[in-house]
Amino acid sequence: MQHIENSSEYNGLTVNSGVAQPPSVNPYLTRRKRRPLPSAGELVEGILKGDVTTLARAVTLVESLSADHQAIAQEVIEKCLPHSGNSRRIGITGVPGAGKSTSIDVFGLHVLKQGGKLAVLAIDPSSERTKGSILGDKTRMEKLSLEADAFIRPSPSAGSLGGVARKTRETIVLCEAAGYNNIFVETVGVGQSETAVHSMVDFFLLIQLAGTGDELQGIKRGIMEMADGIVINKADGDNISRAQLAKAQFTSALHLFPPTTSGWMPEVLTYSGYYELGIDEVWAMIDRYFAFVKRTGYFEQKRAEQSRYWMRETIDEQLRRHFYQNPEIEKMIAEKERRVLANEQSSFTAAKDILDLYFGRFRE
Repeated sequence: MQHIENSSEYNGLTVNSGVAQPPSVNPYLTRRKRRPLPSAGELVEGILKGDVTTLARAVTLVESLSADHQAIAQEVIEKCLPHSGNSRRIGITGVPGAGKSTSIDVFGLHVLKQGGKLAVLAIDPSSERTKGSILGDKTRMEKLSLEADAFIRPSPSAGSLGGVARKTRETIVLCEAAGYNNIFVETVGVGQSETAVHSMVDFFLLIQLAGTGDELQGIKRGIMEMADGIVINKADGDNISRAQLAKAQFTSALHLFPPTTSGWMPEVLTYSGYYELGIDEVWAMIDRYFAFVKRTGYFEQKRAEQSRYWMRETIDEQLRRHFYQNPEIEKMIAEKERRVLANEQSSFTAAKDILDLYFGRFRE
């Protein structure tokens, strides 16, 4: 490049040409080829051997929305079903800050000391705006995440009902086939998600705090009725007396509820997850529950009801997807929304017109 400063008029002034700009991409970078999708047979073989990497990849396919991934995932689930059903499925819920992750950490270590294997399915809430999730539950289960016999899988709620991961039920089947005989399902907090989690676990544990005001005020009656056991966390130091008071309040409240379907009377205990106090007592309560429901036959009855429930839920989900992904329906919804917002048609008649079109297209 010629610079005017280098002409004879400007003796004594020179401008160097500079150095060549380096490439924006590292020339030594080699792109790795994406691994081909494993076959269903390969995944099942790895899962039954207890291979964690294969299990994690199968769960990823289960959670994927890709049609190709779903086809493989459903075949894997079908082949794993005969090897499932041999675990204790425990749902753990509580208000945010109640210490669910800390409790799972110490409960999990207790399970592993007894010689079992544990899978933790932690539901992480997805942002309604960005649809993203932090998926950072492993960072709060510091001890458990280091154990070889523990499989911790945070999953995004992805906008499903109450924040419950859409595929958690199927993931349970895969974990059981991989030899995990204890399954913890952690919910995002007290809310609608508890109903869905309750429909996939055998024992439902509610973690509460003491000393935060009226202990019964912030708890929905429905959550209390679903709980098979209530534990008051952080019963240590100056908080022990408040925890005992909360225990008495919850125990009195439970006596006012109608008898449970299982015939089991929920117990209320106190413990400290941080100081690992009272963990043996909490787990002994869970042992008593399983012994009780297996003796009465309720265990098998509840598992059968859950299978029926999830079959119907899957039908509902597929119907919704088929409806909203129909091109004609999408086009008509946009037009009807315009008419509704312009006050040219009511919401109810617009919905009826859309459904009439849909059922008219697919009526035999």
